[in-house]
Amino acid sequence: MSDNNQHAAIDLEWANLLSPQRRTVLRGGGLVAALAASGLAGTALAQDGAVKRAKPALGKSPWGEHTDKAPTPRPVSVRPGEETLPSTPRAYTDIESYHAHIYFDEDSYQKAALIRRWAAERFQIELGDWNLEPRGPHVTPSFYFGFTNDLLPVIVPWLQLNSLGLTILIHPNTEDPRADHLYYALWVNRSQPVNGYAMKKPGPGEPRVEQIFVNTRPTVKIETLRA
Repeated sequence: MSDNNQHAAIDLEWANLLSPQRRTVLRGGGLVAALAASGLAGTALAQDGAVKRAKPALGKSPWGEHTDKAPTPRPVSVRPGEETLPSTPRAYTDIESYHAHIYFDEDSYQKAALIRRWAAERFQIELGDWNLEPRGPHVTPSFYFGFTNDLLPVIVPWLQLNSLGLTILIHPNTEDPRADHLYYALWVNRSQPVNGYAMKKPGPGEPRVEQIFVNTRPTVKIETLRA
């Protein structure tokens, strides 16, 4: 029997095995019993070359031998200046302002536009431009607004209640922008990746902390619970 005929015979036996009439065999004795009853197992194993096993490549791995026995190394610190545990807590006054980044996509941009308008109407903030593509550490479209510390106890709960289901990153502004985005952040709804590992502290002659310059004039009184 030629190779083509052998393969055709095996395919036919598989088709018969998996046909509705053979399902009772599968349920009753399992796949192994069904293979034995059909003779397919013997056919598959008996045909020279019908079942081929991949041979391992010859040579040596560039990683060496027995890499599963290597010790687990301790990663280097990814937080600048935090190679050891701090002796005292940081002062909360290191925070000079905050940013809120609102993320959206082609299906939710109208929600983002509504939050943007609502925020500008109610708060003295620095409202940034639309970012329709990933920008900086932000991997999806977004816009942001900056606000001063005194607005934190109002804006955080306001965004929690008016997020419209969007993902929102709220982070402080200190002299360490990478830590601000990666470690000191608050999230409304779900979190998402932030590509902040390349961010560096300000260099000589640069402002120590990103400054907030208010560019909105509120026209609507913020809603509060009426008695």
